[in-house]
Amino acid sequence: MAKVGILMGSDSDLPIMSKACEILDRFGVEYEVKVISAHRMPDIFVEYATKAEERGVEVIIAGAGGAAHLPGMCAALYRLPVIGIPIHTQSLGGVDSLYSIVQMPQGIPVATVAIDGAANAAILATKMLAISDRALREKLTNYSKEMKKGVVAKDEKLLKMGYAGYLKQM
Repeated sequence: MAKVGILMGSDSDLPIMSKACEILDRFGVEYEVKVISAHRMPDIFVEYATKAEERGVEVIIAGAGGAAHLPGMCAALYRLPVIGIPIHTQSLGGVDSLYSIVQMPQGIPVATVAIDGAANAAILATKMLAISDRALREKLTNYSKEMKKGVVAKDEKLLKMGYAGYLKQM
């Protein structure tokens, strides 16, 4: 049973949205992925959003570009958390998407990550699920430790390359 629903308005969003899938795979979180449009197929969209909880979906991650209605419409129909991912657009660089998602009316919140921030959306969804799942919390702790080790290793590499003097000045 999928715990996270990953929605996108077009398969052209898949290169970005697949980053959410990779993170959820890493944590062992079950998910479903759908291309769905609130505008072009409103009947199917409404059915998805209103029945998601019955299917076991606990968080929806919705990516959208341009007018970016998909995350907000999900939040209007779905009782549990929705995380919006503004997708980069050619015309306005994704700022249009960001503003559309983040400026929801009172009572219809959408947690919003950075433009093309699918990995962070998946981490946020995992953290939401970890509220009631200790094993998932432990995986998140280990993930944080791995990130720290990676930064320490990069710093050590710089020191070996002779950047110690520069770093001391900072």
